[in-house]
Amino acid sequence: MAQHRILVPMDFTPVSEISLEHAFVVGKAFKSEILLLHIISSKKEMTDARLRVKALMDRFDGRYTHNVKTAIRIGSIFEDIDDVAIEQDANLVIMGTHGLKGMQFLTGGRALKIVTNCSTPFIITQEKGIKDTGYDDIVVPLDLHQDTKQKLSTVAKMASYFNGRVHIISPAETDEFLKNQLNRNIDYAKEYFGERNIEYTVKISDHSSGAFVKDVVRHAAAIDADLISIMNLHEKSLMGILGQTYEQQIITNEAQIPVLIINPIETRVVRGSVFAQ
Repeated sequence: MAQHRILVPMDFTPVSEISLEHAFVVGKAFKSEILLLHIISSKKEMTDARLRVKALMDRFDGRYTHNVKTAIRIGSIFEDIDDVAIEQDANLVIMGTHGLKGMQFLTGGRALKIVTNCSTPFIITQEKGIKDTGYDDIVVPLDLHQDTKQKLSTVAKMASYFNGRVHIISPAETDEFLKNQLNRNIDYAKEYFGERNIEYTVKISDHSSGAFVKDVVRHAAAIDADLISIMNLHEKSLMGILGQTYEQQIITNEAQIPVLIINPIETRVVRGSVFAQ
């Protein structure tokens, strides 16, 4: 089987080093090769960049058991992460960011494409580290959009590898038609996880779709979740809540819970299973 590969953009900040620690734990579960990527703006920075990469690897020596490679690329972080992920056939990108302040920088124009337009699944981390046991509790917001079902496969693989629990949360709908559709999606998810012997819980939010984002973050914080999984729906947003505002609010959650972002399959480069080994 193909080698599972995790790409980790690195700028040597403490936040990016935490994302590398996440990659070590996830990589151990998936037997991954880890590619640490540092992007510089000109060749004048190359010597210094090589020294910093080597110093980082020396510092982390002995803390990982899998294959770690490094790459330095001249270019733009906003344009090149996706290119490198495709070139290296990466299965996952894990990147650190500085919460709301950092995401204000990342959400402008092309920068948002790092996260939302990358053809590879992304885990965005903040300052919260990862437990040795990995992502034990994963929150899955489940709404009316059919594409959200696609993320169940990735979440199930993650939960299986870490022997974790999945926590489904859906908005409260008073409209009978929408309520029935939501219930069908919930039943689908329950059956999907049940068939794979994955422990799960189901919660109906206190609010309808308009306030769903806050309920998701609140619920994730209340159960001390290790990961929130969302689907990037671009312009397909349901009732205006699943666009940039939704993604930004989830990604910059104050509980600093890492967020797994999955693109709908038709917008991704198809390379087989997301987490195929």
